[in-house]
Amino acid sequence: VEMQFMADITLTCESCHGKRFKQDILEIEYRGKNINDVLEMTINQAIEFFSEQQGSTEKKIIKRLKPLQDVGLGYIKLGQASSTLSGGENQRVKLAYFLSNEKQEPTIFVFDEPTTGLHFHDIKTLLKAFDSLIEKGHTVVIIEHNMDVIKCADYVIDMGPEGGDKGGFLVCAGTPEEIASCEKSYTGKYLKDKL
Repeated sequence: VEMQFMADITLTCESCHGKRFKQDILEIEYRGKNINDVLEMTINQAIEFFSEQQGSTEKKIIKRLKPLQDVGLGYIKLGQASSTLSGGENQRVKLAYFLSNEKQEPTIFVFDEPTTGLHFHDIKTLLKAFDSLIEKGHTVVIIEHNMDVIKCADYVIDMGPEGGDKGGFLVCAGTPEEIASCEKSYTGKYLKDKL
């Protein structure tokens, strides 16, 4: 129940007990799992579950789920409401959609600090997804402060020299190595240690 001035209230349905399906639907099973069981699986669990069979339907399901796993969303449940996803998770769902499409016009993707709050392992996964976009002919522009991401760039535009009123000017531009050798770049000073 959406409340305008208080926190929303979630009530469990008395007929289905929160499973979202009637009992006669829940009695239908595939390999011992009903629809509620499948929707409670994470993406990683679902890929493993459907990989145990090699039919065309299972392959289609895996093909749809794999891009979500490839962008580091393997922990999300299949039945999870999209409203519960963070901004970064929503960005990665959109990224997975583009990775799953075979034929597309070249597109420019702009990501604003996509690694904020991510574990180092998840950052590596995200960088692989960006590489996949580039391999498909797309352009990826990233606004980022993480040196581990900046060092992987083909080209860096360093804005500064500082933030706020003391920034917004082009300090230097070039490869990560060129930025690291730029004397007036604060970014370059920190980037040297990562190269």
